[in-house]
Amino acid sequence: MRNKEITIYDLAQKLNISAATVSRGLSDHPAINKETKKKIFDLATELGYRSNKFASNLRKQHTHTIGVIVPRLNSLFMSSVLSGIEKIVNNAGYNLIIAQSFEQEAKERTNTTTMFNSRVDGLIVSLSSDTKDFSHFDTFIKKNIPIVFFDRIAKEIDATKVLIDNFKAGYQATSHLLDQGCKEIMHITGNITRNVYKDRFEGYKKALEERQLDFDPSLFFSNDLSEQAVQDTINEVLKRKKLPDGLFITNDSAAAYALTILKQAGLKVPKDIAIVGFNNDLISQVTEPAITTINYPGNEMGETIARIILNRLDDDGDSSFTSTVTLNSDLVIRASSLRKKDK
Repeated sequence: MRNKEITIYDLAQKLNISAATVSRGLSDHPAINKETKKKIFDLATELGYRSNKFASNLRKQHTHTIGVIVPRLNSLFMSSVLSGIEKIVNNAGYNLIIAQSFEQEAKERTNTTTMFNSRVDGLIVSLSSDTKDFSHFDTFIKKNIPIVFFDRIAKEIDATKVLIDNFKAGYQATSHLLDQGCKEIMHITGNITRNVYKDRFEGYKKALEERQLDFDPSLFFSNDLSEQAVQDTINEVLKRKKLPDGLFITNDSAAAYALTILKQAGLKVPKDIAIVGFNNDLISQVTEPAITTINYPGNEMGETIARIILNRLDDDGDSSFTSTVTLNSDLVIRASSLRKKDK
């Protein structure tokens, strides 16, 4: 039996008892006496029997798994969200299946098919940067499988959404730079078809407008926030005769890389250019100078998402119930932006 998957029927045959008795014994059923249970457990251990929980759950019409699709896993923010989700769902007896879209709609579409075929009980999604068609979520909606979108959401879909007030965060970041005396503020952000980057951009423009400053398109850059994109953008700006005196960049890793390039070019931060990042990743605390940023409560967001989807599952996934949950975020002021030391 070394290469054969051991079943309860194998155990029953060797013990000369019924498969039903083996099943109840493995489930610690009170009707099975202790001596029989011990024989069952000892033989199961000896032969390497493994319970097929997946098949059992299918018979019960649920798998106790929740699918999570994220753009990428390589950020402290996303890791903290997933940690918050996993902590809550694991305590409730659920497991996670996690997939990355790598910022591609096609990959996200494949991920949703895999999740559906894996019979997840619920789905948690943060959209890829280039997703424009949301029809791949229709199968979940038709089957009344609850979906929770977070961070990068689909406003077009009636589903529960969890996010921060990105407009307010963009406004706060830009207002802080203006308070420090900056007047030429460069804004580097992601794909503005996504709500998070669009809303931060709108907050940036609103802060300028309130100070009677015109929005300058030459100071606005939308890209994938990769190292190469940041390097290309900063190098392009450094060729100009007039340099910006402030930078609001919507990712801390990108902010740290931009800071390094600017310092290598001989600029002093924040004296020549003040910098504000986004997310409050660890890297923002260890740069020199440390980077002012927006604290995005990833762990709290994850726990909130998990509680929402578990409540939906307890309600049999009633997809008619939707809501938008907005979590608090705040500006964390550090040396990279403090041009006025009394502020």
